[in-house]
Amino acid sequence: MTTEAAQAAGALQAHRPMLLGLAYRLLGSRHDAEDVLQEAYLRWLGVDRSTVAEPRRYLSRVVTRLALDRLRARQATRETYVGPWLPEPVPTEPSPFGPLDRAELRDSLSTALLHVLERLTPPERAVYVLHTAFDLPYAEIAEILDRTPEDCRQLHHRAAARVRQEQRRFTATRSERERLLDAFLAAARDGDLATLTGLVAKDATAWNDGGGRARAARNPVTGADRIARFFAGIYGPGSRSWTLRRLELNGEPGALLVRADGSRYTLTVTAADGRITGVYVVGNPAKLPSVD
Repeated sequence: MTTEAAQAAGALQAHRPMLLGLAYRLLGSRHDAEDVLQEAYLRWLGVDRSTVAEPRRYLSRVVTRLALDRLRARQATRETYVGPWLPEPVPTEPSPFGPLDRAELRDSLSTALLHVLERLTPPERAVYVLHTAFDLPYAEIAEILDRTPEDCRQLHHRAAARVRQEQRRFTATRSERERLLDAFLAAARDGDLATLTGLVAKDATAWNDGGGRARAARNPVTGADRIARFFAGIYGPGSRSWTLRRLELNGEPGALLVRADGSRYTLTVTAADGRITGVYVVGNPAKLPSVD
């Protein structure tokens, strides 16, 4: 590596956690986020860096634009995806995205929020992430997206309204979610339908992402009774043996479940008013390389 290339790589490495977190929040895929950073490095290597006053700002613009290109390009492939699509789970102890010392940074990584952001347009998602998670002013976001500040303000207003509609379903504190997750897993393992049903809200939904490569329900499972029977059937006494390990995923309490045949599944939950409102299970092996 030449001295110039080494200097360019060093500058990128200094901002890598933030840039990786930005790309991941925009794409919901660590694999795609890593690809974006590699392409950003090539762009950075080719630019006259003496003309760049603020490398972090320049690289943020490049990463955002590359991520938006990927978001638009993958919309067609998403239509052929087998079953529900969920974000790629990433362990965050330690966090590869830098410190999660602000609530906005931690919350914007959650599986539930990233799942909601999938329903936004790419520009809405970009503005929401840049303003809410990274606290960028609308004037700077406008520069990144080649839009006016007022346009970005309107995009954020629409995105935030959509997010607020869903956030009422995941208002529980971290400790409450952890308690409910432990109780849910214990009841599922015991096949205790009564306890499971009591832990889950009547209008709850469970999403299972197998991508056609792992056993998973191909449609969302809705309602407390159906969710209780589904998970008791999969994880209960009559099923094959499972091992379970608790870990932090996407900044929130989670679990890794491993079947006797070696297949792996991650599980996180959302909750409100003392009951589980959403269950998110990822078993697609293509999405689990980060989970040891």
